[in-house]
Amino acid sequence: RSPLSSVLTFLLLIVVCYCFSDLTVVVQPGDDVILPCQAADSSIRAVKWTRPDLEPDTVLVYRDGHLDPTYQHPSFKDRVELVDRDLKDGNVSLILKNVSSIDNGTYECRVAPAGSKRRKRGIIDSEPIRTVRLQVTEPAAVLVLVAAAVFGVLMYKRRKNKRSGQPADEASADKFINKSQSSKQLTVFSCAVLYTT
Repeated sequence: RSPLSSVLTFLLLIVVCYCFSDLTVVVQPGDDVILPCQAADSSIRAVKWTRPDLEPDTVLVYRDGHLDPTYQHPSFKDRVELVDRDLKDGNVSLILKNVSSIDNGTYECRVAPAGSKRRKRGIIDSEPIRTVRLQVTEPAAVLVLVAAAVFGVLMYKRRKNKRSGQPADEASADKFINKSQSSKQLTVFSCAVLYTT
């Protein structure tokens, strides 16, 4: 094998791993969320979203231009739809409305291309084309973690000053706390901006 062939194989492996890797989406309770999924082909006969840890595991089935709630898990009734029912450009992303902690889990997206054989109950037994892990977190949990980190840094700095024989500089500690609070506000603001986009 040539070195160029090995490099190309390695790069292809990275691209394949990236394209088929799991995705984690983090949201807050009460939000609506889009779980992204993109089919390679735009001619699609059916779409199925599942959550394997549930029984029945069906989140949404869409076939022949209609949602089919026949085998849908009851917790998703009237809370799910596709971003684009026309399935333009292979977009089969799922909208999950009013999420709560019971929606935490791994979601799998499957498609049946147009022209594929029909199966009973609309079962699509192909491998998932996208796996999305949904994490519904309370906003207070994030703030508690930030506060704990700031407290830990302050305690470390105070102990370090005492061990080195330097007097604890209260003005310096106050200055650090003010910087930490500004930084925390900026971080929360940045997260909110990223979250809303």
